[in-house]
Amino acid sequence: MGGLDILMENDELPAHDVTLDAFWIDQVEVTNGMYGLCVKAGVCRLPVKLNSDNREDYFGNPEFKDYPVIQIAWYDANAYCQWAGRRLPTEAEWERAARSDDMRTYPWGGEPPNAQNANANNTVGDVTRVGSYADGASPFGALDMAGNVWEWTADFYQPDYYAESPIVNPKGPENGGLNRLRVIRGGSFQDNLFNLRISNRGYEVGPNPSALPYEGAYYGRSSVKIGFRCANDN
Repeated sequence: MGGLDILMENDELPAHDVTLDAFWIDQVEVTNGMYGLCVKAGVCRLPVKLNSDNREDYFGNPEFKDYPVIQIAWYDANAYCQWAGRRLPTEAEWERAARSDDMRTYPWGGEPPNAQNANANNTVGDVTRVGSYADGASPFGALDMAGNVWEWTADFYQPDYYAESPIVNPKGPENGGLNRLRVIRGGSFQDNLFNLRISNRGYEVGPNPSALPYEGAYYGRSSVKIGFRCANDN
């Protein structure tokens, strides 16, 4: 786990061995149609906004039911996974599912992103239907782990966490008081080869439990570039 190529950043170091218990992870990102079932059940909130980057009518539009749900805060992603009987993957699980046992830079290998293996570099200009890039599958068959949308993980973000993380089933640092940042992984349709690298670590503001439920900070930030997938214990 960690940076193994010339583009590695400090927060990807040191590279280190990790042992994980077996787990399942969704093959594709959670879609508008899937998330809509949770909204209909009265458990999940609507996305913060219903548009995508270049589509005003996105969430709730049948044309895009198989596209990734976006504009979803960490709170909402976590609520959906729990409703579905699953959970958000840890950062280590996400990287394992994308990389497998070798030192590949991208889920598909060492070749940089192109129009056949990932929705990236703003080539399409918006999110695409999940699973559209079979050439970009990880060794375990997980799709869209690079590009399309960033994906929430369960972990809090700490730039130097790898220097102290446990080697068995790491679950991220403890909430460090004011630290509400959560790790996102995988890059988006707007990102280039740097952010699509398996080891690259992004972050966004997660929920603030000290805020009130009518305040946006209670749920955390959302984006047209962030979605999620769920995992489960084997």
